[in-house]
Amino acid sequence: MQTILGSGGAIGNVLAKELPSYTDQVRLVARHPKKVNNTDELFTADLTDKDAVNNAVKGSKVVYLVAGLTYNLKVWQQKWPVIMKNVISACKQHDARLVFFDNIYMYDENSLDNITEENPINPPSKKGKVRADLVNMLMNEVKAGKLTAMIVRAADFYGPEINSSMLQETVYKNFKKGKKANWLADANKIHSFTYVPDAAKATALLANTADAYNQVWHAPTDDAKITGIDLINMFAKEMDVKPRYSIIPKAMIKLIGLFNPIMREIPEMMYQNDRDYFFNSEKFRKRFPDFRITSYAEGIKEVVKTGK
Repeated sequence: MQTILGSGGAIGNVLAKELPSYTDQVRLVARHPKKVNNTDELFTADLTDKDAVNNAVKGSKVVYLVAGLTYNLKVWQQKWPVIMKNVISACKQHDARLVFFDNIYMYDENSLDNITEENPINPPSKKGKVRADLVNMLMNEVKAGKLTAMIVRAADFYGPEINSSMLQETVYKNFKKGKKANWLADANKIHSFTYVPDAAKATALLANTADAYNQVWHAPTDDAKITGIDLINMFAKEMDVKPRYSIIPKAMIKLIGLFNPIMREIPEMMYQNDRDYFFNSEKFRKRFPDFRITSYAEGIKEVVKTGK
């Protein structure tokens, strides 16, 4: 049995499609789980409920924690530590291997020009501090020999039918509406994006590779050093529209945040857009040289083709 906790999100749905290559028993766990494969087992649970998580994990050999919470600092501070504690406890009790799908918020802001698994953990934001605490919680159990686990990290992501991609929300969907694309801070800076289908496929592969555990992996990502302007131009070309765009400065985001709760969460993360942000997945490439990584051109074409 391989179990996905937080199965309804961007990564969970695509990951579920990959798991039948490794197991004929897939359990999807969420508040309102829905089948992806005909044979999926559904389990309804709130991940902040210790007993529910324990029951959801029971019988699992591999557990994937891919949950996505509302993008709100208070929610993260209240719920993420509880969820991680519950999942670690359940995996230890049922001798299940844990795969935690993570982001890069915990890395030092001065190391974003070449983001590797060895970059220093020194979060400049409050959300990053939450993520760093989760990593420490998990890795302390690994170092103590009490848990077998791995962390898989991705850059900002994009892909077909993904509704939580900043790239698609601010560029693709704006172009679809006949509007200018928007870009935060500086469109001349390098900014990597991980293609979700690649990330999901790689996560399944890593989880089913015995020697991949007890370490951190960066999900395979196109190694082109592409800028915001490059991405805007690529979407415009694929959609046959003019590559018009506007830059949204931090001051404007703060102003909008006075009236928009989601935008209120953005300013502390703007450091990721005012400097080069290159996500390095060389470690994965070397370990799995036959894995085909989707190029930005191919990925953008797929996004436009699906129309979502």
